This record gives sequence, structure tokens and C-alpha cells, in this order.
Amino acid sequence: MNYNDGKKTRSSNTGAEHTAKRATFEGKVSVPPEFQLLDRYWKASNYLSVGQIYLLDKNPLLRRKLELDDLKPRLLGHFGTTPGQNFIYCHLNKLICERKLNVIYISGPGHGGPAVVSQVYLEGTYTDYYPTITEDLEGMGKLFKQFSFPGGIPSHVAPETPGSMHEGGELGYSLSHAFGAVLDKPDLIVACVVGDGEAETGPLATSWHSNKFLNPQTDGCVLPILHLNGYKIDNPTVLDRIPRNELIALFVGYGYEPMIVEGSDPGLMHPAFYKALSKCADKIKAIKEHAKQYPSQDVQRPTWPMIILRSPKGWTGPKEIDGLKIEGSYRSHQVPMANPKDNPKYLEKLEDWLMSYDPESIFNEDGQILPELKSLVPPKELRMGNNPYTNPHYKPLLLPDYADFGIEDPERGTVMSSDATHLGYFLKRVIELNAKSRNFRIFGPDETKSNRLGAVFDVTTKQFLGERREGDDRMSSDGRVMEMLSEHQCEGWLEGYVLTGGHGLINSYEAFIHIITSMFNQHCKWMKMCQEISWRNNLPSLNILLSSHVWRQDHNGFTHQDPGFLGHVVSKKPTIIRIYLPPDANCLLSTFHHCLSTEHKINVVVCGKHEAPQWLSLQEAHTHCATGIGIWPWASNDKGREPDIIMASAGDVPTLEALAATSILRKKLPRLIIRFVNVVNLMKLCPRSAHPHGFSDNHFYSIFTT
Repeated sequence: MNYNDGKKTRSSNTGAEHTAKRATFEGKVSVPPEFQLLDRYWKASNYLSVGQIYLLDKNPLLRRKLELDDLKPRLLGHFGTTPGQNFIYCHLNKLICERKLNVIYISGPGHGGPAVVSQVYLEGTYTDYYPTITEDLEGMGKLFKQFSFPGGIPSHVAPETPGSMHEGGELGYSLSHAFGAVLDKPDLIVACVVGDGEAETGPLATSWHSNKFLNPQTDGCVLPILHLNGYKIDNPTVLDRIPRNELIALFVGYGYEPMIVEGSDPGLMHPAFYKALSKCADKIKAIKEHAKQYPSQDVQRPTWPMIILRSPKGWTGPKEIDGLKIEGSYRSHQVPMANPKDNPKYLEKLEDWLMSYDPESIFNEDGQILPELKSLVPPKELRMGNNPYTNPHYKPLLLPDYADFGIEDPERGTVMSSDATHLGYFLKRVIELNAKSRNFRIFGPDETKSNRLGAVFDVTTKQFLGERREGDDRMSSDGRVMEMLSEHQCEGWLEGYVLTGGHGLINSYEAFIHIITSMFNQHCKWMKMCQEISWRNNLPSLNILLSSHVWRQDHNGFTHQDPGFLGHVVSKKPTIIRIYLPPDANCLLSTFHHCLSTEHKINVVVCGKHEAPQWLSLQEAHTHCATGIGIWPWASNDKGREPDIIMASAGDVPTLEALAATSILRKKLPRLIIRFVNVVNLMKLCPRSAHPHGFSDNHFYSIFTT
């Protein structure tokens, strides 16, 4: 939508009506009375943001002239995106107060950490979680000093930041996390700020299509706010440099109703942005009300609103330094002005910049924000920094007895069956047991049926709100399975779902899971840091099921063979990662039952989907998986003696081949003493000092000898 002098216009090449007010760069308009308090609050957050980047704890409110000793020895951080994010957050607070909404804020350009830290400090949440960072002069000094400082906090939005559930250090995943977060939470709105640099990444570009999968009756909603500030570190951004009609057409084509607000003059920008935000809230409410009229499986896809906010990079910062443009250029991306310690002539410029926010009209003598500004903060239960979905309490799944879906007597390889098919029977029952709670989902890139988990479609469907045609099956607007041919998207949805308290798994081909390696890294780091933060709760485990593995590629071949993801997984924190390679269906059932009952882990399970020999009874599988590694006496002939050779295997096909090799050896060399060892839990092979599941040296030697 676009407001041109208050008149509605119609785009000639999209046919879409646009109604968002356009604020111009030129002119200086007084801030309307109803936004003057909010404008001062915005200044407060910008002041705190600049203070975090530049200042130590000695002179946080410039009660005396700024000196070089007041500054950090090394300046780190990103200012460019920060004022725009502060602007958005302030207006969201106003909307929350007026409409009592349940909102999470996701910072896609998460390197703008000063903004979110400033906001949660102003609302009082930061002090609730970190009592030494008090809401006074001393606490403000500590807030400044700790930012991007040894022993302090990161420069980006991170687990240390109250109200965060999205790691801001790597770009591209904010929108898929946002859509994953609102699944099965019909009362939740996620305001997801997407940076225009981030928007150039592949995962982000794909994730706009998430709106085709969101059920407005049973799920919450995502309000994307595309923040066009025009520049990355050293280049302009693509979306800021395309014609306006192309920009509008792009998002209309994605299925959104875009509302554009642009400018730099606060007097115009405050009313324009809040008008757009209010229209979005009205639209969301109307969509939700309309959806209630239909059965959940028949709800039609609405046109969700979004906002495109175009504001200068480094807004409110120095206009220029040494004759070079700063505000509205790439030079404001990180630290807009070099450290005055290295160039003292900048000291006065920094002081002028800080004083431009008029801190004396914002904070009292003790360094507390003035009461009239504090009144803009939502009530504690509605503060975005305190939203319980961003730090959920772990709630376990209801799980069936996996023995009901196993093979009672596999007759040592005589029975042939598909391991994954039996897992499908088990997952079907998991879905049934947790249907009322709506807290379990399966995600995959078009491979759930291919990976032989099709039994789940006896009790659920694939959730999809795009156009459906005759011949489509296992598909409705409300299902427990979500499939899109993008590993990034599926992993992002799952991560967002897990980070807000849901349970689930992603199933994918082993060779192509590498696509999400970097996402996997970031999730590992998030979980690792949560373990070190006292107030962070344990999360449900993230489960990765890999099938169509390296050993069996009947329809494909070399392109679909790569077991290397496991090598990457084992390099991560041992308190987080687990790798399981079950040899048959009963072991797979036992393993996955265990995985779904764990918390705060990343479980990677590799299994076959084709029919294969089955080896262990249900009781044997239970014992073997509980131990994680063991000698199979029926495949060995050592009978307690020192073996001449140890045959060891992990996984279904390697076990089959190792057993075949053992059989040949025993026929050809009957005097050869062979011990057969099978590994289910790969981490058992680590020393105990390296992994909590690792064996002691003596236990290891008792199996593999010395």
C-alpha cells in the first residue's frame, strides 16, 4: 500500500490497491502531539543504543563533558539498522498497549543487537533477568560497558537477550523461524523484521512462501516488516534499487498486501507507520474472525498484510563526517564514526550526537526513564521481552509403547521389512496421542512418503493452503505434516516450532541435509548458550531423520550419496549432539522413542527405508539400544575368549554386510575366533572425557580388547 498525499492510487502493473502514507525526506514537520511521548521514548532507545557501542560505565548520561577515558578502547557493533528497529519496536509497544496483543519481536538483521537490548532494558525486563543491570545511572553504565566487551554480551541478538528466540548472528532464517513459531499458537503474532540485506539470501527469499502453509484459524500470524535502509556493509541492497512498481508487484505476487511507509522526518513517519501498523492489525483480526466460520481443514488462504519500511541507514546518526555522507549510506552500517581515542577531533562530534537525543528530557537525575515515558511500556505479561513463548517450559510428548509397532521375532534375518515403515506406524500413534495438545509436527522437503513414513497419513494430512486441485490427496488446510521442497524452509519451521515449545522432526535424504549445515550450527550454538544462562529453560529436542542413505540409491546414484553430515555433527558440543545408527526396525523404534522423550538435544538418526533383514527381538533391541553398543553373541564364536578379529558395524546396511562377511569368514576359516560388535549410539565410541555417553577405557577395552 502507498499513500501519495493521502490519495489512494492503483498500481497499473499489479492491479493491487495501495493505501500506506508516504513520508518524504524533505521538510521538517513537528511531531503530532499524540506521538510526542513515543518520539521521546524512541530517542531514549537510540541514546542507549549509541551508548552501548561507544561508552564505558564512567559517564553514561554525560553529566560532565565527554572525555577519552569514557570511551571503550575498541568499538564494535552495528548502528545502521538499529534506529529503524527501535522505531518499529516503539510502535509495536503502542499497538500492544492499545489492543492487548500477544506479540514476539524477531530481529532478522540481528546484528542490530543494541536496539533490542535497549528496548528490553527500557521496559524493565532486562533488570528482571539481570538484577545487577539496574534501572538507574549505575545500571545504565553497566549496560553500556558489557556490550560487545570481554565478559559481557554479544553485539547481536542472542540467547542472552530476553525476549529473543532467533539467533541474530547469521542472516536468512528469521522469516521461517517466525512462521514456525506461530504454528499451533492461534493467539500469537510474530512481528518479523526482515533486513534488506538479509532479504538477498536464498533461505529468506524462499521463506516468503510460508504464507501458503499458515492456517489462520489454528495458527497464529506473522507480520513481516521489510526494513529497506538501502545498504549492506559496502553495497546497496537489491530490493532498495528496483523500481517501486516492481517492489510492490513482487510482494503482491508472493501473496501479501504490502503497505509502504518511507521517509526520514519523524513528524511524518510516526503517524504514517502507526497508521500502517494499525491497518495490519485490523486486517489480521478480520482474517482470524473470518476463518472461524469454516472447518479448520477447509480454511482458505487469506492475503496477509506486510509493511515495507524505508528509512535511512544510520537514521538520526551523524549526517556526514570529514565530508563523507554517513546517515543514509553504507558507512553507517557498523560503527559510523571512528573511535575518538584514535582521532580526538571526533570526541566533540560524538558528544553532539549523543546530546542530540536530549537525554535530560528523557532520564531523571538518577538515570531512570521519566514516568510519563515509562507509561508507554506494555504491562509485564504483554512485554515482548518477557513473552513466555521465547523461553518455553518443557512439556513432554505423550508416547506410545513402541513395542506395539515392532517385529516380535525377526528370526535372525529371516524376516524382511522396511525399518522406516515401522517408524511410520509409531509416528502415526504419536500424532494421535498428541492431537489434542497440537504440539507435534513432521517437516520434510517432499519426502515423508518417499521415506516410508506414509502411515501417518492415515490420521493426518499435509498442511497446505495453496490452490488445491482434483487428484491432490493427503492434503488439507490443517495437518500435522508440512512439506516444501526446501531443506532451509523445513529446518527453519522446525527450529521456530521447537524454540517456542513444540516437538517435531525433519526427515530428509542423507545426501542433501548438508544444505542446512549452517542452520544446524546456529541452533547448536543457541542450545549451548542456553545451557549457560541460568534463566533459560530446556527446549524440546530437535530431531533429524535421515533416510535414502549412502548405501541404497536404487533410483539415483552417485549424486545422492554423501554421509558427510555425520562428520560435521560430531564436531559440535557433546552436551547437545547425539547420533544413532540403528541396525533394524526394532532398534529404530527404540531409538526414536528415546529421542522424542529427550530435551535440549539434537538427535540425528540414520535409517534405511527399503526392505531389509531384521535381526533383534523387541527385548534384545531394547537392551541393545539402552547400552548403545554391544557384542552380538549369536553372530560371534569367541565365547569369552580373546578374539582373533573383531567385526564392528553401525547402521543397517553396514551391519548386513558385516554379518555376511562374518558368515563367509566362519565358513572359510572355521578356527578363526570372531567377535561381532554392533554400534547404535555412535557417541559410545568416544572416551567419557569427550562425551557424556562415552565409555570408560575399561569398558571400551572389554569390548574391543587392548
